[in-house]
Amino acid sequence: MTLRLGDFDFDLPPELVARHPATPRDSARLLRVSTTGLEDRIVRDLPAMLRPGDLMVFNNTKVIPAQLAGIRPAGDGRGDVAVEMTLLKETGGRWRALAKPGRRLKAGDRIDFAPGFSARLLSKGDGGEIALAFSLAGPALAQALRKHGAMPLPPYIRKLRPVEGRDAADYQTVYASKEGAVAAPTAGLHFTPELLATLDARGIERVLLTLHVGAGTFLPVKNERIAEHRMHGEWGEIGDAAAAAINRAKAEGRRLVAVGTTTLRLLESAAGEDGRVRPFKGETDIFITPGYGFRTADLLMTNFHLPKSTLFMLVAAFAGLDRMKQAYAHAIAARYRFFSYGDACLLERVP
Repeated sequence: MTLRLGDFDFDLPPELVARHPATPRDSARLLRVSTTGLEDRIVRDLPAMLRPGDLMVFNNTKVIPAQLAGIRPAGDGRGDVAVEMTLLKETGGRWRALAKPGRRLKAGDRIDFAPGFSARLLSKGDGGEIALAFSLAGPALAQALRKHGAMPLPPYIRKLRPVEGRDAADYQTVYASKEGAVAAPTAGLHFTPELLATLDARGIERVLLTLHVGAGTFLPVKNERIAEHRMHGEWGEIGDAAAAAINRAKAEGRRLVAVGTTTLRLLESAAGEDGRVRPFKGETDIFITPGYGFRTADLLMTNFHLPKSTLFMLVAAFAGLDRMKQAYAHAIAARYRFFSYGDACLLERVP
């Protein structure tokens, strides 16, 4: 069967898009989606929903303050221009970014963000994307971004409200440690130190990997034949110890619980035909759609995703398209909160 973009569409009332996260984090609602049906719970119930010996896999990427406001100073007969910029990815000391108004910028322009902190525009691409080099590098650049940047909230939240001071903490998992993401691994936003301690006490193990989530996670799929969609690349790493812990759990018949689609995508990228997860370090652009044969996780905890998105396609592949359509219809009727700051679901993999 040829999959079409319309197969992954659904109507979402706009008021169900969450503007802020639940407080406390683990008070968010959690929809359990299993082979036996649907069950309404809350995230704080998660330890009781899992088994001692289950291994949870978390993405410890840390979101950088990737939104910047600057000025292209007057010169060459042009006046000052206010520039809004969202960093996308760093490669070899150069950054890709989206800039507005991109049409008023040209290669060679300097953009000033603060005294001693600027960038030089190297080239322009399509859709407002630019390449640039900052005047600072390494720890000095990281410090400048923390001081002058803002959290890169998803476009659907920025349409509803401005970035607020609380987003610096809200849009970051409590276990984030490896800087490099420009979007949060949102399933992890529901965890608190208290919830992690309760999971530990129940004998549920956990391991960390890193996938630096890119802004491409929000890009719409435009091809009606979804097989023609080109997935964005993201950098990830699974260390030797993490891979060994995952393989040991699987060999012992213990379940693997992926926290977030980013975690699942990296696990599948690192898994061989035999299902063993190899240490991994590099780029992945894996695109998972219904019909894909999963090799790793038995359960997936994830938020509710956009219609016609690659993320909804992934969860449909994991738990079944018909079942996920039913689950989303239930979530909408029950007034669950959607997207990055919204509620979550716990999915069992289809046999």
